[in-house]
Amino acid sequence: MTPEEQKEILAHSRAIAKILYKNTKIEELTSLGKIEAAVRDSMQEHVMPEVGIFLSKMSQKKQEDIKDIFKA
Repeated sequence: MTPEEQKEILAHSRAIAKILYKNTKIEELTSLGKIEAAVRDSMQEHVMPEVGIFLSKMSQKKQEDIKDIFKA
């Protein structure tokens, strides 16, 4: 991963964190354990499905590209 990509991930992660924070009940932020659970739940509900769908589509595209290379 390039330094530029690392900076981009950091910026996007912070933006996601701000949104999740705004939408998390204050009582879920009272201990490290509760924060961890709230983050995990929110990430699994809102972020990870999108990442999974994106990676799945990209994997399918990559497989199609590889098939095209071997057909040529």
